[in-house]
Amino acid sequence: MHDLTRGVARFRRDVFPAKARLFARLAGRHAPEVLFIGCSDARVPPELITQGEPGDLFVVRTAGNIVPAYAPGADGVAASIEYAVGVLGVTEVVVCGHSYCGAMTALAEDRDLSGTPAVADWLRHADAARARVATGAPEEAVDASAVRAPAVDALVRANVHAQLANLTTHPCVAGALSRGALTLRGWVFDIATGTIDELPANGPVAVPAPSPAALPA
Repeated sequence: MHDLTRGVARFRRDVFPAKARLFARLAGRHAPEVLFIGCSDARVPPELITQGEPGDLFVVRTAGNIVPAYAPGADGVAASIEYAVGVLGVTEVVVCGHSYCGAMTALAEDRDLSGTPAVADWLRHADAARARVATGAPEEAVDASAVRAPAVDALVRANVHAQLANLTTHPCVAGALSRGALTLRGWVFDIATGTIDELPANGPVAVPAPSPAALPA
């Protein structure tokens, strides 16, 4: 198990001194250019994957890299998106899914989530992705695992597209897109190989962004 106390001590001793000038600048300036929306999975570290410096990414991490569609009311994910796009003025948003995703595996395998009702409710935000992907194994399949892996992979990809579509329902995002001030990107990170697959903007499960006039007031 990682020793947090030793990790902090090593940061203060070995890492911080080499970046002291950077942190001194960051103390008075917060201007990331990218909003990175990724999964909470501990195996998917945004800063390590992108090899960015502190201050480069504004990071939002949720189970299943899910972005609920915009709705009025208090919402931590919506508030973070609004701040990143509307206040900090990020010019790119990346929604990053990944292989072996526990959230997408639970949906693909139709697991019983009754013991984790909050998780079950949260994953309903992925219903659009689930509806687009056939996840059931054929009854005569000899090895269910042979069907399961492609089903999870397909759902991971469909979910990235679905969450990008949900992202466009947020007024600040729709406004920035209409001005040409924002680019949306979909990634899938493969944990075993370290590769990033950038999904096509007009993939088979992409949903066109709604016009700002159609968004909730």
